[in-house]
Amino acid sequence: QVQLVESGEGLVQAGGSLRLSCAASGRTFSSYVMGWFRQAPGKEREFVACIWWNSGSTYYTDAVKGRFTISRDNAKNTVYLQMNSMKPEDTAVYYCAAQTTYRTAYYAIRPNGYDYWGQGTQVTVSS
Repeated sequence: QVQLVESGEGLVQAGGSLRLSCAASGRTFSSYVMGWFRQAPGKEREFVACIWWNSGSTYYTDAVKGRFTISRDNAKNTVYLQMNSMKPEDTAVYYCAAQTTYRTAYYAIRPNGYDYWGQGTQVTVSS
């Protein structure tokens, strides 16, 4: 079993920054991909960013490119999401997720491509 614990929730003004963390623990942790998703009220969960654990390669949804940065610390089994130049439309509950069973890259941006999820952390951007 793998546990994912997010932290860093907060309220920021538009244009501000916030950093989310996701610490993985449990059985000897090993994942192929770590992802961040978000879900706004009344909307479906959507992909934000992902990072391939071994290579460090990253991928972002267009809405956050140039503003958000995903990174990982292998020694700490932690993945981060640095969010800059934030906008009110970034307001959502943010979830981190771990893909521990190999899947093709097609699944890296899809919720059903992940095996474990964190509890979610609220991010609110005021205008």
